[in-house]
Amino acid sequence: MLYQIAAYLLVVAAAALLVTAVIEVIFTWSSGVDKAIVHLLDRVLLALMLAEITYTLRQAGRTHTLTATPFLVIGIIAAVRRMLIVTAESVGRTDTQSTVFMGGLLELGVLAFIILVFTLAARWQAPGGQAPGGKGAED
Repeated sequence: MLYQIAAYLLVVAAAALLVTAVIEVIFTWSSGVDKAIVHLLDRVLLALMLAEITYTLRQAGRTHTLTATPFLVIGIIAAVRRMLIVTAESVGRTDTQSTVFMGGLLELGVLAFIILVFTLAARWQAPGGQAPGGKGAED
């Protein structure tokens, strides 16, 4: 019951987030299309994360167990979301020697590593996935 209430609250929050994102895009469109689209992309990916959390809560409510895979997927979505935002924000920067550019590049590298690790962990969690020792889960 508690999981269902939390899931419904997350659905309402995601719907409200998408509605406010569209309204914000309409009002910020005149100040710059790039900023408006980046903001919309950020909000849509955040809503996707909320949807994945909602799915995880519904599954936990049905089965009364929590697995790591949905949380790894949420982490992958969050890292991809941040990668897209960092990339979109750095489009206008062409000075490759600046510390801001180098910091963004370092952040992209760390995020790529996180996505790789989370993807491998999710694969190992899946039925039939390869374990770190090279043996399948059915062995």
